[in-house]
Amino acid sequence: MKRPTLLRAGLALASLTTLLATSCTAPRIMTMSGKVTPKGEFKAGGNLAFNLPTETISKTSSAVKEAATQLASQDKVDYSTSGELVEKLQVAALAYVLDPVQTAPDLYVRYGVIDRLDVGYKYAFGSHVFDGMYQFMGPVGTPEQPGGAAGAMYGSIGLQFATQRAKLPDIPYLDDINGLLQFRATRNDLLVPLVFSHSFGPEEEIGAISYGVVYSHTFLRYGFDPRNIYVSNSASQLIPSLPERKQSFSSYGAFVNVKVGFRYAYIVPALAMYYQNYGTYQLLNSKSAKLSGMTFIPSIGVQFRIPTGRR
Repeated sequence: MKRPTLLRAGLALASLTTLLATSCTAPRIMTMSGKVTPKGEFKAGGNLAFNLPTETISKTSSAVKEAATQLASQDKVDYSTSGELVEKLQVAALAYVLDPVQTAPDLYVRYGVIDRLDVGYKYAFGSHVFDGMYQFMGPVGTPEQPGGAAGAMYGSIGLQFATQRAKLPDIPYLDDINGLLQFRATRNDLLVPLVFSHSFGPEEEIGAISYGVVYSHTFLRYGFDPRNIYVSNSASQLIPSLPERKQSFSSYGAFVNVKVGFRYAYIVPALAMYYQNYGTYQLLNSKSAKLSGMTFIPSIGVQFRIPTGRR
């Protein structure tokens, strides 16, 4: 594909991500290769992913959506008759913050600090991500000054930190849940990817195929402060709020991606899969819920290599 065509694709992706960004999710798109950004060079690009978590999909059925609309329309909700529905709405809210069903766009830039080490910043539309990657395997060079032959194998390991104020997306029934429960949450994520890649051409001049495994750990704070849910058989006593709680959980993943282009611009389709036991969460009225499941994240992105001549 010609460079101008890829540039137009990159601009189109940037516009589309702005339109489709509806809420925040942990930035777990895996589009890196085992070769880090060469010293003194930049990489920039963007991705559009589709976050598909099995547990969240199962906890947001049509019955839950109808219940949200029904309870939100009531001036007073009696927990004695609607307690089960209130529990389901709390679980749906938690599931969406833990792993929302949504498009997940991002824009990023990376810089090669020294040979075998680069750093990067990613903006995932609500989530700020900082990371570094260390290349422990493979040659060091550029397409203009190759350090290895075509087909060389690379390996790297990284550390990523992401922070965000989690919120429910602006979808009608989720707005109803938020209005009813006054849900609030913040989260931080640590992620460690181990990546291997095989170069297409010297120094990934025409791309690479990459694969690896990922470990991530999430730290969540959340709480509920309902304003119109009343204890059983009382028209004046509100159900006690749930003060801020702390919860953490681990995720285990694997991924594969392919980078195809030439020297300065590439298209990067990718697929990542994760399993996580989200853990047990405290709910209103001393109730609790357990959550676990798989997440599938297919994505498509563009990447631009920006030499600076500083090697």
